[in-house]
Parts: sequence; structure tokens; C-alpha cells
Amino acid sequence: MSVSQHADKLLKEAKICLSNISALNRRLNALISVRPSESVLARLSEMTSTEPASPLAGKLFAFKDNFCTIDQPTSCASQMLQGYVSPFEATVLTRLYKIGHAIDVGRANMDEFAMGTDNVFSIYGPALNSLYSAPHSAGGSSGGSACAVSAGMCHFALGTDTGGSVRLPAAYCGVIGFKPSYGLVSRHGVIAFAQSLDTVGVLARDVPTVREVFNVISAHDPLDPTSLSNEVRQQLKRNTSRRHNERNGRYKIGIPLEFIVDSCSSDITNAWTIVLKKLLAQGHELYAVSMPEVKSALPTYYILSPSEAASNLSRYDGVRYGYRANVDRDATGVLYGVTRSHGFGSEVRRRILLGNYNLSSGAFKNHYIQAQKVRRKLQLAFDRVFSVDHPLEKPIKRDDQPTVDFLVTPCSTGTAPLLADVLSQKSPLDSYINDVLTVPASLAGIPAASIPWNTDDGKVVGIQVMGQYGDDDRVLDFSETLTRL
Repeated sequence: MSVSQHADKLLKEAKICLSNISALNRRLNALISVRPSESVLARLSEMTSTEPASPLAGKLFAFKDNFCTIDQPTSCASQMLQGYVSPFEATVLTRLYKIGHAIDVGRANMDEFAMGTDNVFSIYGPALNSLYSAPHSAGGSSGGSACAVSAGMCHFALGTDTGGSVRLPAAYCGVIGFKPSYGLVSRHGVIAFAQSLDTVGVLARDVPTVREVFNVISAHDPLDPTSLSNEVRQQLKRNTSRRHNERNGRYKIGIPLEFIVDSCSSDITNAWTIVLKKLLAQGHELYAVSMPEVKSALPTYYILSPSEAASNLSRYDGVRYGYRANVDRDATGVLYGVTRSHGFGSEVRRRILLGNYNLSSGAFKNHYIQAQKVRRKLQLAFDRVFSVDHPLEKPIKRDDQPTVDFLVTPCSTGTAPLLADVLSQKSPLDSYINDVLTVPASLAGIPAASIPWNTDDGKVVGIQVMGQYGDDDRVLDFSETLTRL
């Protein structure tokens, strides 16, 4: 394809995206701020006059409202940060602009401070699922990012995945959602929910686009203390290259028995069964594996993540930046009490209270410390199941059960629920349970992807692929295999 043909193709695609934003965003509420079409097209015109410097050059993307930028406010969909403009930019955005030469179309809606599973806890209102005419959940907390991709408003979008916040919206909205291994993508400039869990993720309509984005944003960042060094990254590449040659396109697939949960709907279990049968017919080997530690993943997550969140959110006091109430003290004399009560929404306040309780002297040992021990056991359970050792850990002794290349499971317990059903839930625990199939990979820090699967009756289900730590490229390879079934 010539330079002019490529430029014409990008221009046509960009105009379609901008047209979709104009026609659909008012109803879907996927983007909370939108770049003017004129500036997007002008930037595109500058880029397409020369040979593309990157596969992402000229492609449009949206990013979640917890990525810091220097030219527009970053609010985390919270009153607490309304109007806040960061003095620095998130590293992943810098890389997409300067190395990928991609163009952003705006900021995506999200649950406040990334706390939620249905994108209803936002000061901008809920993001709606573009697959349905009636209001349905887009998933959370990266619901706006998933909706923007699904509705054709951009080529790809960035989100953050703490316990499934990229994969669950992807499953609901029928797009690809990829959570890389923890530490591969910089978190610098991404406002934290829980640092030991937060991972920048990618959403797109096809795996090649996800891979192109991942290749740009996956790099060592000295500004992020959890970013993997270049030496470790080279080791991971060598390991992946060797395993590519070993398997020859045929893989050992694990079916974790503990992911067979009673709350899964028939749509989910039927789709899972069909996918596994098709994989078997293609020559892949299927094995049932047992990981009892998975049963403790959800309560472990809801001890650790609120604890980290309570610590992170203690900085929002209305003094240095962000919202500040007219009165500094409440009726009991608590300093900043009014500011924090008014600035944070109900779900954020709930998790702060839960986190502070878990960190209190009376509960710290029995809650937080025990949860960390369970998390470690879960990580080791994944290591025993995968056929290759964790590249950053000492080799471990494996059980007698089979070892596998990947785990294939459902991503959610059901398809996207009606928004009215979400809003009528009597207890927050009703939504917390939706994370039961995604939090294990987050606690272990391993790569995981949600791949859309269309059922015979027109519904969309997310099928989840998990791999060993650092096996991100192979997880994407296998994800692409699933898209071709």
C-alpha cells in the first residue's frame, strides 16, 4: 500500500470514528471529554504526509480518566478531583504520542477512582453498552473505554485493570480486553487505586491492534519503581521465543475446576463448553486442573485492594489540590471530614472504611496479613499449574496433576445486565461477586485476556485466557487462535 493510499485509509477510518462519537456519545456517555474533530483531523493530516513511523501512526484512541495529562483535567470521575490538571503526563500516553504517533480523541468515563464493576459510580453518569438498545451495563471500572471501542469511536482504548476492570467491560461490550503481566507497563502518571494490583490494559476490536499497542507501551520506566528492568525483559523475550518453537501451534489447555461456579449463567457455561470442544477438535490437549486456592481469591482481593485504596486516598484532603468544602471540620471536629464526605462518592467511601478497618490494629494481623499469605499461596498455585516456571521465582516442585500452557475460563458469570437491575441491587456484594473469575489473575500478576464469543442467540460472552507471568506474547498468540475458531 502506498503512502497516499495508507493516508486515505486512515482519514476514512478517522472520519468514521469521529462521526460515531458525534452520533452516539450523547446517549452512551462513553467519553467525558472529546477532542474537537478539526484538531484530530489536522494532527492526522500532519502525520500521514510521510511514511508511517509506527503501526499505530494516525490511529485514534481514548484513555480512561485516571491517566494524567498536562493539557486537560484528570478527575477520576470524582468530584474530589474535578478541574485538577496534572503537572506531568502518564508515561504510557507519552509513548503512544511520541513513539506510536497515535492520536487521542478524548477521555473515557469510568467508575470513581476505578472502584466499581458497572461504571455507575461516576459523577458524569453511567456509561452504557453500545450492543443494546435498552440501557445495559458497560462493565467497570473501564466501562467508558470498552464502550468507546465497541461503538467504533476509536481504534483502541486504554484502561486500568485492578481486579478485572479491563476484562469484565471487554466481556460485556464484545471487544478484546488485555491485562499484561504486572510490571511490564509503566504506572507512572496513572492515579492509583491499589498499587500492587493496578495494571494498564488495552481494549481493541482485534488482537493485532492490542499487540501493536502493547509493543509500544511495554518498556522499562525509571519513574515507576515497579517497572521491570531491561535485563528481565530480555530474559522474558528469550523464554517466549524458545517456547514458541517448542509447541508448534498446539497447546495444553487447562480447565480449572474452581472456575466452575454456581453463579455462572447457562449462556456462559454453554459458550465455554463450545469453545473447549472447538479447541479439542483443532488438536489442542485439554486437562482438568485443580486450584483450591482460587476459592479464597475474592475475599482476599476485597481485603487487600480497599486497604491499599484507603492508604492512597488519604492524600485527598482539599489542601494541596482538588475539591475543598466550605467548612474544614464536621460536627465532631474531624479535620477534612466534610471535604472527604462530599468529595468522595458512596462506593469510594465504603471501600475507604473497609480498608481502614483492615489496617486497624485490631484487624491487621487477622485480615491484612492473612490475606497476603493467601495471595502468595494463590500465586504458587498458578506456578504449579503452568508447564513453565515463573521467570522471577525459584523453580518449584509440581504436583502430580498435568501442567498446561494456558488456562481457559469464562470472564464473567453472566452477560451484560440491564442498568435498572444494577441500580436496584440491595447490597454492594451483589456487584462484588462479578469479579470472582477475574481477580485470581490480578492477585497473581499474570497476563490475562478476554476474547468475545458470539452465542447462537446473538449474545456476547467473554472467554478468558490466562498464562504464566511474562508469557504475554503467547497469551496474545493464543487469543488470536480463539478469535479464529
